[in-house]
Amino acid sequence: MNVITALNPFSLVESGNPACALQVVLLRNLDAAALFDVPYSRFANMEYTGGMELKPQDVLVALKLALHSNAEPPTYAQLAVSLGLSPSEVHAAVKRARAARLLNGLDSPFSVDRRALLEFVVHGLKYAFPAERGAMTRGIPTSYAAPPLNREFAPTSDPVPVWPHAEGTVRGFAFAPFARSAPAASRRDEKLYEVLALIDALREGRARERNLAEKELTVRLGKRKSK
Repeated sequence: MNVITALNPFSLVESGNPACALQVVLLRNLDAAALFDVPYSRFANMEYTGGMELKPQDVLVALKLALHSNAEPPTYAQLAVSLGLSPSEVHAAVKRARAARLLNGLDSPFSVDRRALLEFVVHGLKYAFPAERGAMTRGIPTSYAAPPLNREFAPTSDPVPVWPHAEGTVRGFAFAPFARSAPAASRRDEKLYEVLALIDALREGRARERNLAEKELTVRLGKRKSK
């Protein structure tokens, strides 16, 4: 059956195939204009448009680049080592981040669209990579239990969220980072650690924690001041 035939309910009924009858019902519930306009939509089918699915490491790479303070951009190899990824993973992550417009490539292949990145981190990341809690374990504090938010909240006897890690020193409930290499990368970069902890507060925090996290992330990821 070709595409034109498949979109014709009368030909489907005449075929006598029970499966086709179901397709007729589905087609009748579709808006015809929307059906034919799908390829032209901004949110068209990813396979049709050649788009790419954003992965956690893509956001991690974009965050690392946004926090990079040296005038000279890092190399793929340097990014790989600092983030606990392979060079090929970094190459692929940069490509997908550019397709998602988190990187704009204006000044260099690593140029970050800070406005887009901040918008996604604050409003979209918790839906793309939802929070997952686990059993009590030993690990690295995150969310409100890590800097900078831990300076805003008095400690309590309640278990705190931690990234499970063999070298962690704090016992709490497991809180999976949105990117698997986040704990290792955080141990090499204090600024990145703070940003990732703030993101976790947005992913599953209380109202005050989320509000403070958004303000802190806006300072860290917002438009860089000109020198």
